[in-house]
Amino acid sequence: MGHYAAEWDDKAAATEITKDWNGIDQVLLRNPHGASAKISLHGGQVISWRNDKGEELLFTSNKAIFKHPKSMRGGIQICYPQFGDCGLLDQHGFARNKIWVIDDNPPPPPPPLPTNESSSSFGKSFVDLLLKPSEDDLKLWPHSFEFRLRVSLALDGDLTLISRVRNINGKPFSFSFAYHTYLAVSDISEVRVEGLETLDYLDNLSKRELLTEQGDAITFESEMDRTYLRSPKVVAVLDHERKRTYVIGKEGLPDTVVWNPWEKKSKTMADFGDDEYKNMLCVDGAALERPITLKPGEEWTGKLMLTAVKSSFCFDQLELQSKGF
Repeated sequence: MGHYAAEWDDKAAATEITKDWNGIDQVLLRNPHGASAKISLHGGQVISWRNDKGEELLFTSNKAIFKHPKSMRGGIQICYPQFGDCGLLDQHGFARNKIWVIDDNPPPPPPPLPTNESSSSFGKSFVDLLLKPSEDDLKLWPHSFEFRLRVSLALDGDLTLISRVRNINGKPFSFSFAYHTYLAVSDISEVRVEGLETLDYLDNLSKRELLTEQGDAITFESEMDRTYLRSPKVVAVLDHERKRTYVIGKEGLPDTVVWNPWEKKSKTMADFGDDEYKNMLCVDGAALERPITLKPGEEWTGKLMLTAVKSSFCFDQLELQSKGF
């Protein structure tokens, strides 16, 4: 059936493959405590992540269109080989619009971090996916690559995505990348983002003007579309009303995108409800300012780890070291 696994006893219950209404495979990962993640082979997209209480942690629009080749508005989208709308490629690249396959023969994963990561990696269930360029892709973006994606759900409910892009081309190529992550929040006006203070950012609403973050946290009163440059490995999103904190860890991804369309732009998007901006926030681990360049045979790795904790404490009180960052 392909390469997917669980490292706890009830393997049959840990991973399940079903088909969506378009006949495209979906992989359901579950842990023994009731947390789950669902990944569609359409785009290699994580379309659901639930905690052990069954609460959905990712936002999906009620008007989302999930029919090939269009990607679904929500979840975690794989944006490659570009993020944004430029050139001949689809907006945010073509990876999120393609049908991936389950990787039957993935290479050995990189060695684990020399930290306390074992607590979160023990008992994980995971799936390995693979994307290679089609002939049509090569006409628009003439670079051969192998893109391997591992999505894993840990015993403690943490969700990890590891992307590995290898250049099997005869010449170097460059790309940009983002995990376009739609987080579910109770009320955007009650949300704050911590960890990006004092950083320079590109304001994508003002022709990418370079500015510096002045606040002690990011809060939301209007449309926001910013790329924070050379951001730290860990950022926190505090949802005060729900008393939930998302901890976003990343490696190989120097930038962080923060986006909410707010009311006016929401009304211009056909696959997004007019008022849904109130219940979502995108915080993306990304590599945008300086594109990644791979020589022939080289490989790049970008990792995202999401943790959701029931909390009301501040960012500096989080025990980040226990998560391996």
